[in-house]
Amino acid sequence: SWEGAADGLSVTFKLRDGVKWHDGKPFTSADVAFSALQIWKPLQNLGRTVFKDLEAVDTPDELTAVFKFAKPTPFQLIRNALPALSSVVPKHLYEVGKIEENPANNAPVGTGPFKFAEYKAGQYYRLTRNDAYWGKDEPYLDEIVYQVLPDRTSAAAALEAEEIQLAAFSAVPLADLDRISKVPGLKVITKGYEGLTYQLVVEINHRRKELADLKVRQAIAHAIDKDFVVKTIFLGYAATATGPVPKNDPQFYSADVPTYAFDVAKANALLDEAGYKRADDGKRFALKLLPAPYFNETKQFGDYLRQALAAIGIDATIVNNDSAAHIKAVYTDHAFDLAVGPPVFRGDPAISTTILVQSGIPDGVPFSNQGGYKNADLDALIVKASETLDTAARTDLYKEFQKKVAADLPLINVAEWSFISVARDTVGNIANNPRWAVSNWADTYLES
Repeated sequence: SWEGAADGLSVTFKLRDGVKWHDGKPFTSADVAFSALQIWKPLQNLGRTVFKDLEAVDTPDELTAVFKFAKPTPFQLIRNALPALSSVVPKHLYEVGKIEENPANNAPVGTGPFKFAEYKAGQYYRLTRNDAYWGKDEPYLDEIVYQVLPDRTSAAAALEAEEIQLAAFSAVPLADLDRISKVPGLKVITKGYEGLTYQLVVEINHRRKELADLKVRQAIAHAIDKDFVVKTIFLGYAATATGPVPKNDPQFYSADVPTYAFDVAKANALLDEAGYKRADDGKRFALKLLPAPYFNETKQFGDYLRQALAAIGIDATIVNNDSAAHIKAVYTDHAFDLAVGPPVFRGDPAISTTILVQSGIPDGVPFSNQGGYKNADLDALIVKASETLDTAARTDLYKEFQKKVAADLPLINVAEWSFISVARDTVGNIANNPRWAVSNWADTYLES
């Protein structure tokens, strides 16, 4: 159980009795304290935001951990953040040496229903049933083998041949889903990822004079046909976005924000008003566009965006990089004008969303505001929301946050999508919670 203090300065966790690590050692509050102070707060990108005011974790007994905060911290935030950010590690294996070089990183020891058993490079990861798991009669499966396939097209073929029973995290390309949904014995599942919503955004470098002009940003927003993007690039497996919080979030989403209908004529008029007239060749100015390489969809949207910008006289040159080079160019070197990014909404704006627009983020922090955008009013609102304890008041502040972001366009939210799973009909208890794909699968089963 867990309980937040009324003053927001502490959260008390009561741990389950009798839980053991996979190596037989007892799981205790010392493991929780070590993980929070040595890993979550200092080493996790998102944890730095959520746990910035965590100053101590008291362990009055082996089954109690009391998180102490220097400033009031909303219990709503902690409740939303912990499932997304926190994995407790065994202190007895990690307290000596550098955490990032620990051998247990490649042979994990946990407390869950399955134990790490074997890894064959380029072939598979194998987990076996934890007979000492605390859940009665769980897990139902004897083992799980994560196959490493050469490419995404292999997943559909392996499912049809019954070589695998499940392909999660959109391992099957969107283009194959319509066909594979009609194959007897297979099912396409769009649930189980509600706590992990990807957002297609246009990141903007506000150091560029033209892009620092709100009318130019509004023009770019009007030049994007979001419905076309959803139907053509995502084949309908996405939704148009209105702002920084996705429509599928029941806590915070607000539709009461400024919107930008697809209107090329209005986009051109805004650019004219901003003083960026077309030259004899029809071009107003040129810029550099960097699509994130992580998904086919982000790369395809980059191609679409280049064409959409050309229609309003902006000449965009696409620069394609691998993942490491893209992250360095955008988040460290700021060597971009526009970039296509897929940030993840993780159930609370303070976890991974406000960092996209808040100023003062150090250089080199991936998936953060590295575009030089500064808005004192928005920064103050973000800080106020992060310290507001009342859940209703905090929720209202984040609705105001959405309105301000949509009005000033520090970035442009285009679409939002979740992962998709494809499974054999014989697989049961799939997608029965918002983070199923990253949950413990204790109650997942195979029909014999």
